[in-house]
Amino acid sequence: MDEQLDHAPCGFLTLSEDGLILSINHTLLKILDYTQNPLRGQHVNSILTVPARLFFQFYFFPLIKLEQQVEEMYISLVSSKGDEIPVLINALQKKRKGTTVLECILIPMRKRSEYENELLLAKKETEAALKAKDQANAELEATLKKLEKQKEELLELNKQNHKYKIETKKELELARIIQETSLTNPINNEKVEMEVFYNASSELSGDIYGIYQINQHHYGIILLDVMGHGISSALITMTLHSLFQRLLSAGVAVDTVMKELDRHLHKLFQNNEEARHYSTGILLSIDTSRQIIEYINAGHPPALWQDSDGTQYELSSTAPPLGTFEGIEFKTKTFTFREGGRLLLYTDGVDPLASNHLAPLLRETGSLPLVKLKEKILQSLNHEKNIYHKSDDESFILIDLK
Repeated sequence: MDEQLDHAPCGFLTLSEDGLILSINHTLLKILDYTQNPLRGQHVNSILTVPARLFFQFYFFPLIKLEQQVEEMYISLVSSKGDEIPVLINALQKKRKGTTVLECILIPMRKRSEYENELLLAKKETEAALKAKDQANAELEATLKKLEKQKEELLELNKQNHKYKIETKKELELARIIQETSLTNPINNEKVEMEVFYNASSELSGDIYGIYQINQHHYGIILLDVMGHGISSALITMTLHSLFQRLLSAGVAVDTVMKELDRHLHKLFQNNEEARHYSTGILLSIDTSRQIIEYINAGHPPALWQDSDGTQYELSSTAPPLGTFEGIEFKTKTFTFREGGRLLLYTDGVDPLASNHLAPLLRETGSLPLVKLKEKILQSLNHEKNIYHKSDDESFILIDLK
């Protein structure tokens, strides 16, 4: 076999009429994983799979004897390692030196088989995708019908919600008016002068205060801040309001009033811990005749007292917030004052840092009348809102003792 044929890019095989291998080129040996040539003289069955042997016997040999050629016949070879190798075989029957030989060209079909398998797989995937598409379209159509129905239901709900929103807004506005109406007016006479400020962060507030003149020389002032703000806090402030209004108007002692408010909150939430609210509060009893102030601060921001000479004192917390622990003893603190003193009570919405900027403001404006001081505090509040964008209920009470 010449060099060119031996290393041709396809397998070449010469067989006898009986199927014996007369010659085999190097390319085919390489395809069959043989390093040497042990195949010469062996029957072609030695390189065929079992199905290919039967095919050769009953189809290849009869066909080539009949037509002297075979074109593009698909068979499978077996390598020295037992691997199956699909090939296409083309063969011619020739006479050589008076002997009939079969010259065969074998072209490996590994890639083609892979491509065919991939095409078959792609076909199956395409069919599955089309089936899934049809199913998806059917589901989409059903979903669209369902969404259309839900859209109609939502439009109806939206109408109902809009109506409910309008009605709720009216109810909240009425509740706000009732809440603000319940607040007492500041007292101004020859003994005391007062200014108050009250602002809810939403329709309803968790802040509430009360100012009462018990007799000619005796005044009761209370400021409460129920946890949170909104409807729930506002409802609680109103229940507390009716209680402290009755007690303070009757001149009940400071410690008794706080104890009753604390007991009321515990009773209100005794069976529902999740709904429990607590309230900070400060209560003062001012006797202008004896020039004595009694107070209790239940977890509330410290009120500020400023003497006529500018000396300041903080009325700091003396007990935990109302509604936190049962059985709390509320002890009253007392101090005397001179004429010309000034008092500032506030909630944490006015100064969340507990007199961090109110104390200097109060000191700097000691000579100003209360109405001017109120304007200064409101300017400070607006400045804080612009910087920190805070939103909380805001209340404060200013008192001058003449």
